[in-house]
Formats: sequence, C-alpha cells, structure tokens
Amino acid sequence: MKKSYYLFNPGKLSRKDNTLKFTPVDENGNQQKPRYLPIEGVQELYVFGSLDANSALYNFLGKNQVEVHFFDYYENYSGSFMPRDQLLSGKTLIAQSRHYLNQKLRIIIASKFIEAAAYNMLKNLKYYAGRGKNTQPFIEAIQRFSIKITETQKVDELMGIEGNIRMSYYDSFEEIVEGFPFETRTKRPPHNELNALISFGNMMCYSQCLRAINQTQLNPTISFLHEPGHRRYSLALDLAEIFKPILVDRIIFKLINRHEIKKEDFDRKTRFITLKDRGKKKFVQAFEEKLTETIQHR
Repeated sequence: MKKSYYLFNPGKLSRKDNTLKFTPVDENGNQQKPRYLPIEGVQELYVFGSLDANSALYNFLGKNQVEVHFFDYYENYSGSFMPRDQLLSGKTLIAQSRHYLNQKLRIIIASKFIEAAAYNMLKNLKYYAGRGKNTQPFIEAIQRFSIKITETQKVDELMGIEGNIRMSYYDSFEEIVEGFPFETRTKRPPHNELNALISFGNMMCYSQCLRAINQTQLNPTISFLHEPGHRRYSLALDLAEIFKPILVDRIIFKLINRHEIKKEDFDRKTRFITLKDRGKKKFVQAFEEKLTETIQHR
C-alpha cells in the first residue's frame, strides 16, 4: 500500500536505482544518515524544508505518478509538482467550463459546497454541546445564516454568507478548547497558536483535496465557489470547505483538549507564530490516522 511521506528536514532527494534516497542535513549543513524509500510505496511527498533535487529526479517521480507538495517557512502552501495528466477528458472539461460560465448552474454547485461545510460545522458544535460546552449561540447563528444560502443568486453574496458562517464558527473555538485564545482569524502570518494550527491544517486538507481531484477527470483550476485565478488550483479550495471541519478542526480540538499539543510545540517570532517540527509531526500523525479511519455507517 502506498503511503504519504513528510520531509521536515532540509536535505537532498535523489534517485538510487528504483529507490528514492533522502539525505537530510543539520543546521550546520552537515549531511546525516540517508533514508531510502522504495518508489512503489510512495504516494506523495510533503516538503516543509528546503529540498535539493534535479530534473532527473522529477522525471523519475513523474513516471511513477508521485506528487510533491511544497510549503514555505510560514507553513503556507507554495505549490506542487504534478505528474502529467493521465485522466484527460475533453467532454468533462467542456462540461465543467459550461457550468462555471452559466450563472444558474454555477450557483447551484457553489451553494452545495457551503451547505455541506455548514452542516459539518454544526455537527462539530452539536457534538460539543452534548458534552457540556456552551455552543448553542453559535449553532443558532450558523443556522440563521444557512437559511440565506438557497436565497442567494450571486456567488460574491454567497461568499459573504460563507464568511459570516465561518466567523460564527471560529468564535466558538475558545468555548471548545482551553488555554489557547483565538481572538480573531489571522492567516499570513498567524498571530497565535490556534491560528497557526488552523493554517497548517487547512493547507494539509487543501493538498489532500488536490490529490483527490487529480484522480478524476476534473480540471483543478476551474472552480465554482472561489474565483479561478492564475497559478492556483481553486477547485481544491472549493472542496476543502467541506472537509476542513472534519479533517482539520476535529484534530485540533482533540490534540489540544487531550494536551497532546502544548505551548512548547510552537515557535514564537516577533510578529507571528509557527509550529515547531515536533508540533507538525504530532498534527501530521493525527491527520494520517484520521484519513485511514474506517467509519461504520449505522
């Protein structure tokens, strides 16, 4: 079974026969013991440190359908190396473009992303309401905004509703977790620990959605809720709205409430906060466990 691998240390990645050879380096640039990864067991690579690689290596990765996702120093998603499209479909591309260009068709699809996201947010809040947390005011606020989704005929207005829903949802975080003040959502850069966790988790979710889209005939640059733009896979942003409450927020709540993530797992800079490598590894481990979890429907 193929696995995802996470490269937190800077180092050199090269080909060794039919194996990937990763040689990490320490803070002084000294090479450490290399690690070998059989190519047939690699599904994708997540790179959080600087990576030294050449074109021959990327040719090797492309032939074996291995994606590489890059993150910058601030834990923001930077970009991806994607193998050549294998599931090309002109009919799907035309149909996807037609649904984007037709305002009525686009609003139907875009609204479904928001409805699903709001549904999963409410599931989280109701779960904690049943455990004594005072999340009812936030539940009622989201329900009020959700009523307006089907009444909206413009995508920009729909994005405004989505913003209000998510603001109400984020306001509940300080009720659900203890010891980590939220204040307000700050992204680039995050101003506190909770925002750093959210940003890191959202980028992980975005990468997973991009991987899932690439296993279909859909074009990841043509989206319906977020406006398509240059050099970004905006359809993955659409899809991530649905899964962030499930794949990211639930993990954050669990890691904090079980005291698995602590203040010591964050690196405090002058104007921003990031996760240390050990904090990233804790989140990644929980993220991988969530992805491989089997759910039995009642």
